[in-house]
Amino acid sequence: MTIGDANSSTSERVCQLIEQEIAEGVYEDGIRLDEARLSAQFSVSRTPLREAFRMLAALGLVELIPHRGAFVRLPSFTRLVDMFDVMAEMEAWCARLAAQRITNAQLLMLRAAANGCADALSRNDTAAYYEENALFHDLIYQASGNAFLAEETRNLQRRLRLFRKEQLSHGDRLTASMQEHSEILRLLEIHDGDGVAEVMRKHIRVQGVVYEEMLRERKPGMLRQ
Repeated sequence: MTIGDANSSTSERVCQLIEQEIAEGVYEDGIRLDEARLSAQFSVSRTPLREAFRMLAALGLVELIPHRGAFVRLPSFTRLVDMFDVMAEMEAWCARLAAQRITNAQLLMLRAAANGCADALSRNDTAAYYEENALFHDLIYQASGNAFLAEETRNLQRRLRLFRKEQLSHGDRLTASMQEHSEILRLLEIHDGDGVAEVMRKHIRVQGVVYEEMLRERKPGMLRQ
């Protein structure tokens, strides 16, 4: 591994750790990220830390202000709902196309991902469930047969990653998500485009609602309207 690769890997790791803290409500909106404290906390130099800040800025979670630093920018509740609404329509479109175009090989991979989700659920392993869940959705993007739609859906999925991941830990959401996956898989297997699009749409929209409920319980007033 080259020095550049090592720095990139470190930056991505730090980006994900800060993302997780943002999702957990550690930072108030507008707070300045302290480089010295974070460098010590994550045992990294300023270079990969600043690259992590740039990654977070690309996701819309941080604002970089010249000569002042990096500031947390949480999406307002209204914007978060808007993003989940768009995500729901994009994923519903992917699912509708996949119902027409999915191959037997892709169905086998989708079943394997669903089984991975079920295994993680049996162990109550939210982190493992999310990874299998991300694979499950990405396989549907691929099966849509529309490379541009798949790419744009992945881009938005990446921006919503921390919110989608965090809501899985709330209440019985893990079990409900698995049930929704099972229904999505069933409808894809029978090539029901309209049915799977509607189930997928609801599957995504509810995530925004659950995340908002969860955050208000943890830290009332954190999300702006």
